Amino acid sequence: MHEDYIHEQHAVHHILYHVIFCPKRRRKVLVGPVHDRLQQIIEEVAHEHQWQIVELAIQPDHVHLFIQTNPYTLPTDIARLIKGRSSHCMREEFQQLKQMPSLWTRSTFYSTAGFVSQETIQTYIERQSKS
Repeated sequence: MHEDYIHEQHAVHHILYHVIFCPKRRRKVLVGPVHDRLQQIIEEVAHEHQWQIVELAIQPDHVHLFIQTNPYTLPTDIARLIKGRSSHCMREEFQQLKQMPSLWTRSTFYSTAGFVSQETIQTYIERQSKS
């Protein structure tokens, strides 16, 4: 079996999602301390749900997240839990975010990634960062 498979109880799995979400009106607000706090919140939520962040790229106006989950996690729960906690916490902590009608758009992009090498993911993220 492939070494990236996770073995737990009576299940063996390798579930990798690519999730993209953006601030309302693609505002470039995910910079500086806001960027750092968002990264911390995403890491906390992932840890609490026993998800593994494969790659995280927070751009000023969007977030790319490659995350390995388990068969019991709905893909929609990933963004819902991250966006919910981050919106609540960050709008209390950062005055400039409190002035926005909402922090995140309701739209989210989801894709299954399957077996994608770390190098392929890193190349993709780097290419996105330049555009």
